[in-house]
Amino acid sequence: MERAIRSTRTGTRRRLGALLATALAATGLAALGGAPAHAADVNLVKNPGFESGLSNWTCSSDSGTTVGSPVHSGTSALKATPAGSDDAQCAQTVSVKPNSSYTLSAWVQGSYVYLGASGTGTTDVSTWTPSASGWQQLSTAFTTGANTTSVTVYTHGWYGQPAYVADDVTLTGPGGDPGNPGDPVPAAPGGLTAGAVTPTSVALSWNPSSGATGYNLYQDGTKVQSVGGTSATATGLAPSTAYRFEVAATNATGESPKSAPVTATTGAGSGNGPSLPKHAVTGYWQNFNNGATVQKISDVQSQYDIIAVAFADATTTPGAVDFTLDPSLNYSEAAFKADIAAKQSAGKNVVISIGGERGTISVNDSASANNFADSVYALMQKYGFNGVDIDLENGLNPTYMTQALRALSAKAGSKLVITMAPQTIDMQSTSAGYFKTALNIKDILTVVNMQYYNSGSMNGCDGKVYSQGTVDFLTALACIQLEGGLDPSQVGLGLPASTRGAGSGYVDPSVVNNALDCLAKGTSCGSFKPSRTYPGIRGAMTWSTNWDATAANTWSNGVGPHVHSLP
Repeated sequence: MERAIRSTRTGTRRRLGALLATALAATGLAALGGAPAHAADVNLVKNPGFESGLSNWTCSSDSGTTVGSPVHSGTSALKATPAGSDDAQCAQTVSVKPNSSYTLSAWVQGSYVYLGASGTGTTDVSTWTPSASGWQQLSTAFTTGANTTSVTVYTHGWYGQPAYVADDVTLTGPGGDPGNPGDPVPAAPGGLTAGAVTPTSVALSWNPSSGATGYNLYQDGTKVQSVGGTSATATGLAPSTAYRFEVAATNATGESPKSAPVTATTGAGSGNGPSLPKHAVTGYWQNFNNGATVQKISDVQSQYDIIAVAFADATTTPGAVDFTLDPSLNYSEAAFKADIAAKQSAGKNVVISIGGERGTISVNDSASANNFADSVYALMQKYGFNGVDIDLENGLNPTYMTQALRALSAKAGSKLVITMAPQTIDMQSTSAGYFKTALNIKDILTVVNMQYYNSGSMNGCDGKVYSQGTVDFLTALACIQLEGGLDPSQVGLGLPASTRGAGSGYVDPSVVNNALDCLAKGTSCGSFKPSRTYPGIRGAMTWSTNWDATAANTWSNGVGPHVHSLP
């Protein structure tokens, strides 16, 4: 079945169809991670980590090979390249037992990477990811039929897409081949201890677990790191805050039970963060004329606390950005700078947004991360921006975007404002690149204003599928972020300012206000009601201040006072 993402940008954001959410729900991708394997489980896949080349594997049209980098564990991984009508399927037939339950998983990188099993004798299964810039684990499960003694497990990419990488394929369950019992999952590590503590980090160490090839670190129940050794440092923490840590051992078969927890409290911070109200409204200002009201920064309605200037431009230097005022606005650079300064004098923050139709920025190594930080800081100095907004719609690498934003923070200091505007698909799981980045920089992150529009249906934190345009869509999806590790003050609801501001997903301001009340106070909810309230929720965002002005500022006049009156 074909999956496609359609990109548009003339006052709108990239559109994801309902097909994407349906596929996610049907294949069982959990919003906040899956259950670990039991200690008795064994891996029935032979050569699961491709350490013996392609032994035991068959790849269509000679599309597969093994590479030494990137690898999830060990020294090798599978790299397979789709070409023409071939989707680069690599498969292995595995002996199983009838009427038995199995779990299939693999770690992958790439665009439109699939994992599945066929010949199950019941319902064949598959799962997939539209984009994995770093290692992402895919997992699915099935039950064999009454006469099934073997199944075929496979990975494949998609037509016209670049090569994908896969590693550590596991099929756990009762083995059908007595000569291949598989390797056991490691035991839980012992001796987890907290060491040096700073206002934003905690050093941790533990004892090795026999048979482990790596370890996963959990922070307040959410996996935040995977390491090869027996120590790690949790970063991006808030000052003077207690955190609970656990660690689990991993190998190609699966993950051990978690260790006994340890609690550590970070040191006191300086308290010199950005100057923002407790509840804030963010609006995007358009540096182009697309039919919406053309504005100067001075024209932006006073209800907006954060104004995101859209957008910075890509350059020929990898990772670096620049900014030039659109000549069609008839707006001088001197007036632009003066208007920014005037807004700041009125207590507002103005940031430069990275992304949009001219913002195909790639930060995928240390050099481009440094270029990004240097160029954004240069724009902050030139124009007086308070910070940066990350609105990259072509994916991001969490490792190097984290590096870039931390480098920018080191240059700009504690007053730096960092906002993000991911699409709904980017925040469905803590393993997604955007979500990982947000958690990685939690100590310097201001707010994530997810785009609840141009999306189609998506999973809520309760595992149910919700359609855009409803209170439930806003609250059930926000719950994923609120329970996935972000502080309520770092979560905002992003909606279009009018029906012309997006292709779909517009809701009346009263719906936005009801969703905020549901999350903050537990009132005005739809069928979904969160298990607890989040009175510190930051507020709301809109695309755009220009479309808002076109509609007589109906959105900001309706939502702004409500946000500012939240408890």
